[in-house]
Amino acid sequence: MADRLGHNQTAVMLTMMVLGRAATNTDLKAYGLTLDGADRRGLNDRGLVETDTQRRPYVHSLTGAGLDWCREEFAAGEPPRPAPRSTFGPALYVVLAGLDQYLRRQKLAITDLFGVEVDLTPAEVESRIRAAYAKLADPGDWAGLAELRSLLVGVDRSAVDEVLKDLSRRRAIDLAPESNRKTLTDTDRAAAIKVGGEDNHLISIEAS
Repeated sequence: MADRLGHNQTAVMLTMMVLGRAATNTDLKAYGLTLDGADRRGLNDRGLVETDTQRRPYVHSLTGAGLDWCREEFAAGEPPRPAPRSTFGPALYVVLAGLDQYLRRQKLAITDLFGVEVDLTPAEVESRIRAAYAKLADPGDWAGLAELRSLLVGVDRSAVDEVLKDLSRRRAIDLAPESNRKTLTDTDRAAAIKVGGEDNHLISIEAS
């Protein structure tokens, strides 16, 4: 992989991926890491990490591009050079290679494995919704919103709801309530989206 990150930057990125949330240096120090100086600026400049410098301590968050970088790093095969002194670096990349193979076989996204929260554009959220629906149903068939949401780990619920409502207004999708309310579980009810004053539990998307 060309233009690799440094060891500390790589370790911070992968650690934040697993944490699945924004982190301060206080959080990272629990793992023997810190992100400051040139390392922080480098990740910020590449758009891989956003840092809120208006708060103390600074708060670091993976971007969508940062999450994509982590996924690509799974297939790197070895740590960035120069080789780390510890044997844990090479061993880690053996594990990452195994995860890479598993995700490819199962056709899973990295967010299916780690619940990473990232800011996505509406177009990116729509793409995630369509990909999740395709795993649940054939085009035009009904799928449960509860099952759909379970495949959107790490995507902000309010962002998903806004995109679903927009797609419904544009008639790009169909939303419907479950006709047999007795079959609804608490999870089904919690996953419902209110459109036109009615709770909808099902979604259908025609082939594009």
